[in-house]
Amino acid sequence: MDNRQAIGSWLSGPRAAMEEAGADFGYRGEQLGLPEQGPGSIARPGRRIGALAVDWGLCLLIAYGLFTDGYDARTGNWALLVFLVLSVLTVGTLGFTPGKRLFGLRVVALDTGTVQPLRGLLRSVLLCLAVPALVWDRDGRGLHDRLARTVEVRV
Repeated sequence: MDNRQAIGSWLSGPRAAMEEAGADFGYRGEQLGLPEQGPGSIARPGRRIGALAVDWGLCLLIAYGLFTDGYDARTGNWALLVFLVLSVLTVGTLGFTPGKRLFGLRVVALDTGTVQPLRGLLRSVLLCLAVPALVWDRDGRGLHDRLARTVEVRV
């Protein structure tokens, strides 16, 4: 490696620099035993964000219609509570929220393939804290998924 490659490697990031050095990272989900594409593969960030936006919009509408008189600062707080309840009830039993279903996603446990209510509760609480969802591993799983031992896959 010459000096220009060493100095310019920060532009492409550490993963690209390691791949140029010969490291093979594989595809997202390979270490988890998931397929690279199609049903059962790791959900891509675009679908996940879209599903989250649909769920959040639904929760805002519910909070606006049932708990607050007009849109004010309390509406967001009520929407977060509705989001928590919605996520716990649907992910902990069915494995998906309305937004996830619309975008063709499902949350599964790594060991059993289904999400038990306690894992759904842990995942939902951590998701509402927002920071664990912003910390991802190389497979694209958020910290909330890693701690709950779940993964969001395509249906």
